[in-house]
Amino acid sequence: MSGEAMLVFDEGLTAYDFGHGHPMSPIRVDLTVRLARALGVLDQLKVVPAPVADDALLGTVHTAEYIAAVKRAGLNPDRPDLEHGLGTDDTYCFPQMHEASAHVVGASVEAARAVWEGDVLHAANIAGGLHHAMPSLASGFCVYNDPAIAIQWLLDHGAERVAYVDVDVHHGDGVQAVLYDDPRVLTVSLHESPTTLFPGTGSAGETGGPHAEGTAVNIPLPPGTGDAGWLRAFHAIVPDVVKAFRPSVLVTQHGCDSHVEDPLAHLTKSVDGQRAAYLALHDLAHEVCDGKWVATGGGGYAIIDVVPRAWTHLLAIVAGHPIDPATPVPESWREDVRIRFARVAPLRMTDGRDAAYTDWSSGYNPDTWLDRSIKATRDISFPLLGLDPTY
Repeated sequence: MSGEAMLVFDEGLTAYDFGHGHPMSPIRVDLTVRLARALGVLDQLKVVPAPVADDALLGTVHTAEYIAAVKRAGLNPDRPDLEHGLGTDDTYCFPQMHEASAHVVGASVEAARAVWEGDVLHAANIAGGLHHAMPSLASGFCVYNDPAIAIQWLLDHGAERVAYVDVDVHHGDGVQAVLYDDPRVLTVSLHESPTTLFPGTGSAGETGGPHAEGTAVNIPLPPGTGDAGWLRAFHAIVPDVVKAFRPSVLVTQHGCDSHVEDPLAHLTKSVDGQRAAYLALHDLAHEVCDGKWVATGGGGYAIIDVVPRAWTHLLAIVAGHPIDPATPVPESWREDVRIRFARVAPLRMTDGRDAAYTDWSSGYNPDTWLDRSIKATRDISFPLLGLDPTY
């Protein structure tokens, strides 16, 4: 198997565009690629164009009726289809919506294919991670569910078990729903509490369907959780459950809307804490599934100050050459931001935060919402996976 790493990207992926003023701007993808190029990260990746998924591939997760509805919406964007979640206040219709959305799916499936067939060890699609889409419903800026389709492709091509870890600030509800009753897939989501944030799901008690009990693990976090608390929760649960599941491949979703500057949520992580999470997932892939790792993007709405730096760190880790957080942001990229957006861009690839945390083994503090949440997930999910929650 090659150790080479891949980014699936072409400019056409930025056509996934809900229009001016929508939070999910393709500018964040464009700026990430430009920053990664300026820092030499793309020189360390095999960059390949993304195919467009056909209806048969989309149909492994989505209904034929829904795919037809998305096509109609792209032809007549001014006519909403609320039954299918198209043209709502969050998921606008736009021209060529079907083609742009199928392109994103094609990119994630190509990343999965390349890893599964041994072309590369790691592969990424930063335009992907559209984890809220349901089989017959658009939701939360997501039209087609590219992570779920990529996972289904892996299963259909011989993967015995797939682990999916979602670090977006919003619960990975669509991926969980699609695969909830499939014992071959472990879905793990760390997200802001459903009591304070969309989509209102992802409690610790959501543990998998009747034929897959224990294969959904949810870690709802209190608003205000920062690097130390987030990493404490991650390390108290994620490595143990993924190791117990023994996946053939790891698929991850890297929404960076957990950042303190993100306008749509209430966690307080830094780029440094996000980078630490990406490193941990990389190491977990090598520990449990011989390095087979498929990484996608996701949410993230601080589109200049946060997303490009966070995802450039992700791509550098995928490439096997992590960037020192103290690295200066290239002046050429900062000047591009100044000219195009009349904004002052960050100076360095760090927020100047120390991504340290206190390990769960240090003891449980019942007086904190965070520790109560961690303990609830461990108490509910660990026994279902044959783990002892007291250790």
